[in-house]
Amino acid sequence: MTAPLELTTQSLAQLGATAADVPRLFAELRAEFDRAAAGVTDEAGLEALRIAWLGRKSGILNAVADNWLKPAPTDLKRVVGPALNELRAHAESFLKERRYGAAAAEAAVKHEHLDLSLPGVQRALGSRHILRQTFDEIERIFLSLGFSVVAGPEIETPYYNFEALNIPEHHPARDTMDTLYLEMPKGVPGELLLRTHTSPMQIHTMERQQPPVRIIVPGKVYRRDNPDSTHSYMFHQVEGLAVDTDITFCDFKGTMEYFLREFFGPKIRTRLQPSYFPFTEPSADVYGSCFLCDGAGCRVCKFSGWIELLGAGMVDPAVYGFVNYDAKQLSGFAFGIGVDRMAILKYGINDIQLFFQNDVRFLQQFQ
Repeated sequence: MTAPLELTTQSLAQLGATAADVPRLFAELRAEFDRAAAGVTDEAGLEALRIAWLGRKSGILNAVADNWLKPAPTDLKRVVGPALNELRAHAESFLKERRYGAAAAEAAVKHEHLDLSLPGVQRALGSRHILRQTFDEIERIFLSLGFSVVAGPEIETPYYNFEALNIPEHHPARDTMDTLYLEMPKGVPGELLLRTHTSPMQIHTMERQQPPVRIIVPGKVYRRDNPDSTHSYMFHQVEGLAVDTDITFCDFKGTMEYFLREFFGPKIRTRLQPSYFPFTEPSADVYGSCFLCDGAGCRVCKFSGWIELLGAGMVDPAVYGFVNYDAKQLSGFAFGIGVDRMAILKYGINDIQLFFQNDVRFLQQFQ
């Protein structure tokens, strides 16, 4: 009897086969495939079986297509084609199932050897930036005093940034707050600039709200400063404003002392030194006792025992005229806190540029 595989080298005409013989011939080929498949025990055997039966050049099923299907007359093709497709599907299904089973078994073996007691891969956790932490601490203190937090745009008009704060055009104070101006489209009147302080929101708030007013305004501000260890063209501020009837200089002084003791600790001592700001009168620089030498005098405090912390003062009555407040009935105080400076002093940081360089080694110190 001729072996089934040898039959594939001849055409059906040479074999003298008719349509009635086709099912028997394909049944013998299927039985031969099953016998070969039964002896496969590993991945290499599966690959050899695939090449032998499904290979494009020397595969048995490719030979069947070339020798049985292509030269066959139309009536035989209608029988051979479906039978060939069925046998091909049978072979592919077997190979797929065996390979999936082998992969699953290999994965199971690896899982059995997995030591679940070993430590996992530790992922680095993010944290709030040190400036954000400082913002949050300042806001917490003033919220406890009854202030509310407001925010506003970083792009302002000269009116809100300067004029409504009693800094008219050509005033010398504008030289110290030189900023970056935005080019306006042709035909559009006016000017826009990047705000030099967050004080414009004090004007916006007073325009919308009648006293009492107690707000702080945190945010970014911009000035044309040359970057160095203590200056940056972009930095952060928290401006504050309190307006009501019968607010006195004592209220202002007590608020500043309470804030500094909460922020730096109860040991800090404070003092006020006369200063000048166009939008406050009288104005004062608020000093705190040096944290390093406790007031004895060192290089950090320039041997004075005191460190300048912030600027503040009673609101100049001229400012009330821009927001239609009655200067005879109302009084208040305003202050400006440099958030970067407060963080530098509290945490002993020696370069403001470190805040903006995203050096993980620096940031991880404050997690």
